[in-house]
Amino acid sequence: MLEKLISFLQDELDVPKEQINLALRHTQAIPNQLPMQLWQYGLINMGQLEKIFDWLES
Repeated sequence: MLEKLISFLQDELDVPKEQINLALRHTQAIPNQLPMQLWQYGLINMGQLEKIFDWLES
């Protein structure tokens, strides 16, 4: 699931791999918190966060 989420972030939201890796370093214990970490660090905006949650629910 994490691999699919990372692909979605890169392909659909154009989140750079470096930003994803930064957030992943802080979520190693709980990888499902990746979207929130990206948002908390200002690496994605609220609209992108909502799209991620919509994608996760589908």
